[in-house]
Amino acid sequence: MFARISTVVLATLPLLALAATNQCETGSAYCCNSVQNATDAHASNILEELGIAVDGVTGQVGFGCSPLSVVGVGAGSSCKQEPVCCTKNSFNGAINLGCSPLSL
Repeated sequence: MFARISTVVLATLPLLALAATNQCETGSAYCCNSVQNATDAHASNILEELGIAVDGVTGQVGFGCSPLSVVGVGAGSSCKQEPVCCTKNSFNGAINLGCSPLSL
């Protein structure tokens, strides 16, 4: 009996991981080294230096981001920084725009 329950529980873990990564209704899930409001002085200075209009940015800005995958989340996510959903990836993950917190 215990073996059956264990099998069912283990079989549902990948589905829970998939549900966690699908929390992003738009955009993709990322793990970022830091996340700041676009209006924060540090973030806005970086965006302005890169020629990105700060007034057009909604949400937060993620710095040093890498994609989260179903495998990464299901195996005990290695995201020890900030998991977020971002609508736009700029500069190869160095900066992600339109981010919002993602709960794993």
